Amino acid sequence: MKLALDAMGGDYAPQEIVLGGLDALNQHDFLEKIYLVGKRDAIEAVLKEAEKDKKVDYSKLEIVEASEVIEMADHPATAYRRKKDASITVATRLVREGTADAVVSAGSTGGQMVAALFGLGRIKGVSRPAIGCIIPTYEGGKLLVDSGANTNVDETNLVQFAQMGSVYMNCVMGLENPRVGLINNGSEETKGSELTQAVYQKLKEMDDINFVGNIEGRDVPFGRADVMACDGFTGNVVLKTMEGTAKLIMDMLKEEIYASTKGKIGGMLLKPSLSNLKKKMDYAEYGGAPLLGVNGVSVVCHGSSKARAIFKAIEVANTCCESKFVEKLKGKYEQKSEQ
Repeated sequence: MKLALDAMGGDYAPQEIVLGGLDALNQHDFLEKIYLVGKRDAIEAVLKEAEKDKKVDYSKLEIVEASEVIEMADHPATAYRRKKDASITVATRLVREGTADAVVSAGSTGGQMVAALFGLGRIKGVSRPAIGCIIPTYEGGKLLVDSGANTNVDETNLVQFAQMGSVYMNCVMGLENPRVGLINNGSEETKGSELTQAVYQKLKEMDDINFVGNIEGRDVPFGRADVMACDGFTGNVVLKTMEGTAKLIMDMLKEEIYASTKGKIGGMLLKPSLSNLKKKMDYAEYGGAPLLGVNGVSVVCHGSSKARAIFKAIEVANTCCESKFVEKLKGKYEQKSEQ
């Protein structure tokens, strides 16, 4: 696989992004080349520093100059038009031209979505692409879709989010018959808004997904469904609430442990278990997830991603390419649109 890596995207760019790319390059034979997209001077400085304790195979690295960055605070569409040489735009262009097979970025999610829409285009038959996000649950990583791209949706959008999520969990995560749930304010099919009630009926009647009904907020952390579909507003609130809750729990545990001598002793005994718990709740272990419904592999990472998360996101990108995830989505929707 040839990868376009947005070296300037994310809170810890370019250092952690480049280091994650180097780790993947050194540990995975599937990587033929990594295009490091961004400001040459900044990238070269990271590579030079990395040479002290890492193997840097320059034969598999190429810096592609991009002088601008779409910042988190930028309005995505406006920034895309004004910043023609933004790193995510240039990286996405490499995929469109066939130079790279996939793009990975921890930068502005909105910027990445806009770059993908204009640079790669929508899959024919998909009404709106969505952001899929793998979230840690009691039963392992589950897909939340949409997690922020579409705040206003209709029945077709929500149904397609569920369908695309099901294909992703099957192709990329290897689940034979992924359970699909609709996030709602009650488990009964008569609960929720007119929109969610209508979507419930449509999903219930479909034979190409394993619909398990409504998923309440309290069910989300327990992983009651493998795919949890909702509008982007709800999804983003769910995502940020879970992130905050996970951090709160870990902070409160630390505070209680260090509050007394007995607590410190107990903390030492529990250290291996707490380390395992922290790893299970760590978003970095899932790396990222692709934009669903765009005509190419564009993997979105958390903005605070460090090297480990980038490493895992590159694995996700490779799995997407090897499983022909985009081609399978195209076959599903393009065939329907022609009927």
